[in-house]
Amino acid sequence: MIHLFQFQGDFLAYDSESQALHLLDEIAWSVLAAYQENGGHRPDAAGLDRLARRHGPEAAECAAEIDQLIQDGDLFAPPEQATLAQLYPDGARIKSMCLHLCHDCNMRCTYCFAGTGDFGTGHRTMLDESTGRKAIEFLLEASGDRHNLDIDFFGGEPLLNWPVVVALTRYCEQRSRETGKSLRLTITTNATLLDDEKIAFINEHFKNCVLSIDGRPEVHDRMRPDAGGHGTYDRVARHIRSFVAARGDREYYLRATFTRHNLDFDQDVLHLAGLGSQVSVEPVVAPAGSGYEIRPEDLPAIEAAYERLAAAMLDAEERGEGFNFFHYMIDLSEGPCFFKRLKGCGVGTEYCAVTPEGDIYPCHQFVGIESFKMGSVHEQPVRLDPAVQAQFAHLLVPDKPACNDCWARYFCSGGCAANAWFATGRVDGLYETGCRMERKRLEGALWLEARRKLRQAD
Repeated sequence: MIHLFQFQGDFLAYDSESQALHLLDEIAWSVLAAYQENGGHRPDAAGLDRLARRHGPEAAECAAEIDQLIQDGDLFAPPEQATLAQLYPDGARIKSMCLHLCHDCNMRCTYCFAGTGDFGTGHRTMLDESTGRKAIEFLLEASGDRHNLDIDFFGGEPLLNWPVVVALTRYCEQRSRETGKSLRLTITTNATLLDDEKIAFINEHFKNCVLSIDGRPEVHDRMRPDAGGHGTYDRVARHIRSFVAARGDREYYLRATFTRHNLDFDQDVLHLAGLGSQVSVEPVVAPAGSGYEIRPEDLPAIEAAYERLAAAMLDAEERGEGFNFFHYMIDLSEGPCFFKRLKGCGVGTEYCAVTPEGDIYPCHQFVGIESFKMGSVHEQPVRLDPAVQAQFAHLLVPDKPACNDCWARYFCSGGCAANAWFATGRVDGLYETGCRMERKRLEGALWLEARRKLRQAD
């Protein structure tokens, strides 16, 4: 499938099957559009004659080049086919886990899907070491012959339960040695409780660290106050600077959420890039009437912000001040394999979340919704509810008609099931606002890729 689009005044074509990306002039764009209108085939004589009258002899030259690219499989490549058996030849195996170190938080973020830490339960609880060990053993057992396993220490705010963070980290390293499996650890924190001891420990033991901060001081403080209602930007930013300075070249992300209160979030990305070079900013998913939810009428402003951001990133790179923006990081040559692109995150089948009480859910965003509870690590042997898992087993691109007609399907892999559920009431629903933002992000990433290649060729 060919996607023709314009970005920052440039004309581009992207083939979603071959992953070929072309930066075009206006004549080539016009000729390729005629091929697209003709189902990917050479236009008839009348069509070619119209192109020649409009563009002159260059139109015929473009058509000849396009014919060769089609023959080489570069343009209008046929879609690959995949069956469920190919995607999961040995059955789906849980290989990654969001382990909730606590259901409590020292902040009261307005948009928090976790109900300011307690996940809407009214009870603030801490994971004990014994339950944490059972969760780790469940992952080791459920993963079968998978070697690389991932655990995200999550909350609430996991640093509130620091002694258990340390104990379970050491337990993961012990069990890695004993089983021969690789347990890769991430921790997600609001950074308010970071100090030199915790920074050193995280840097020594954690593959990745996600630090929550929403951008400019006024943006951050509006949505992320502490439990007393006070702004937290100054404290968070100070601790993040210390962390980034000590982290070196190891993985981390400054992770923000934007709402309709800061549709110029590109300015927040640039602000965060001044704190650290790895930035991720996500749109809020919130109920209608909250006042900060993303609405369809906000999309033009959001799309404009993504365009400005891409241009600003390219300028920064040319000044030698480049940084990474998560959604603009793509690899068209050695990215995720075809099967991975069709499966996405594997919610409920390859990924799960475990609460401080030991309850198992398809992912962290479904925690607390009883109808999505899959089991408990306290049950021996652990049995996952097949009825719950069945809702997620077929959340694959080939099973979604709307996705099969979308050029972006191999990047979003059908989108987030939790976002779809909160927006539509169905895990297989279509969150159209999210889809439109995803497509615009991808256009920005593709434009940057094309511009970088052009710069390298000069």
